[in-house]
Amino acid sequence: MTKFIFVTGGVLSSLGKGITSASIATILKQSGHNVSMLKIDPYLNIDPGTMSPLEHGEVFVTDDGAETDLDLGHYERFIDTTLTAKNNFTTGQVYQEVIRKERKGEYLGKTVQIVPHIADEIKSRIFTAAKGHDFLIVELGGTVGDIEGLPFMEAIREIRHELPKDITLNVHLTLVPFIRAAGELKTKPTQHSVQELRRIGITPHLLVCRSEQSLSKALKSKLASSCDLADDAIIEATDASSIYQVPMNFMKEGILKPLSNHFSMDFSPDMKEWDKLVKNIILPENEINVAFVGKYLELKESYKSLTEALIHAGAHLSIRVNINWCDSEIIESKGASELIKNSDCVLVAGGFGPRGIEGKLKAIEYARVNKIPYLGICLGMQLALIEYARNVLELKDANSVEFNPDTTNPLIYLIDEFIDRSGQTQIRTKASPMGGTLRLGAYPFNPKKGTKLQLAYGDKKTYFERHRHRYEANPKYKKQLEENGMIISGESNGLIEAIELKEHPWFVGVQFHPEFTSHLQTPSPIILDFIKQAFKIKK
Repeated sequence: MTKFIFVTGGVLSSLGKGITSASIATILKQSGHNVSMLKIDPYLNIDPGTMSPLEHGEVFVTDDGAETDLDLGHYERFIDTTLTAKNNFTTGQVYQEVIRKERKGEYLGKTVQIVPHIADEIKSRIFTAAKGHDFLIVELGGTVGDIEGLPFMEAIREIRHELPKDITLNVHLTLVPFIRAAGELKTKPTQHSVQELRRIGITPHLLVCRSEQSLSKALKSKLASSCDLADDAIIEATDASSIYQVPMNFMKEGILKPLSNHFSMDFSPDMKEWDKLVKNIILPENEINVAFVGKYLELKESYKSLTEALIHAGAHLSIRVNINWCDSEIIESKGASELIKNSDCVLVAGGFGPRGIEGKLKAIEYARVNKIPYLGICLGMQLALIEYARNVLELKDANSVEFNPDTTNPLIYLIDEFIDRSGQTQIRTKASPMGGTLRLGAYPFNPKKGTKLQLAYGDKKTYFERHRHRYEANPKYKKQLEENGMIISGESNGLIEAIELKEHPWFVGVQFHPEFTSHLQTPSPIILDFIKQAFKIKK
């Protein structure tokens, strides 16, 4: 029978429930268990796909094309696995399904209520995600006491009541603030948070305490006594040099003992490889500076998977990847050289809309002309095509129809029809709804032999990477581009998936998002090669 670990949060948000959940999952996974994870988001959106990156951080895309919370990215990166749509659901999805059933008469004329109908739908989704796994770690977004989270808290309470007590474990993450004026740590916020959780009907078995300073033995005993927990069930979580250090820190804090006692199991995680990679992150042998050109820089979480993928590559190469954040709108006014000149390589990330596009084009031209290693991802590939068409092919009005619908040289265009991952034909127009017209999820591509793409990925004929975009590179210009020094190095059923330049030490653009499949233990091949080759050229 699957064992469940429910992770809730208190006091305030952004304490790191996702990292806490992923760290516990890592310990279990490295102990040889089949572990999966589930994120529950209490907001009413069906998914975060139509949210601005500045609103909710990046939208993480799964292999099966689900647009999910960014915490799923943390889960995949920590436990080195592939998750699906069933590993994330929202209040919007739950209510949508219950209302659908009500309209079809599936409740046999009963009054539809939060309890039992909404709670039952939540439990059903939790049990579906648990099938086939030894452990399911369930993270509930928000903090205890939020009105949006109450139905989910009720579902967790009911699961605990319905299943044997030794197969469900409740972990509560709270803040123990340091009050400088008083010169001491305060436990009262945590006590109140646990009291609120218990009032709802959930008793925590393990308390993870975020704090600026270490907790003394006496303070841990005070928390254990006031929250009705064993002394060894209080786990300190101070700031770490790297998020990937957290599983090791939890083990040093003795988390294995309360886990073993509760589940009546012995856990012996093999963390040798993990420990080596973490040491390479914290104390690397070398370093490199990457000019990261984007336009959502007000919230760095907008590019979370990509910044983590750079860390993964650095960990495997023992290179610290320093990010030089370059706002593409500032490049428009100050020029690319001013912002990029002290960097060893250039990365242009994805995005939507016309804001900051000319700045990205200037950055790409600077990297191409000055022979600086370049990696363009999604929009970064599309803009590399536009820049090349304008400045090498001399098609001065080359553009994307996303930015200029009337351009006479649409290097990037909108395919009216395409086949999605389910085999269904999708129709896309400028007027199509935002949520349903993206090419989403894992699609195959075929690397051309002898290219940098093929050397990075290997000798297989076909590889899969994840997509999240609406517009495509126009194959009409393929011959003209190739005749003038560009290589179409990757294709998928006639669609251009990757490009390179012949007369350049390392210049690659990819239509897909390789960062979505990068994990600490298995880094993205193309991002790994980007950092490796950039460091060689730097030397």
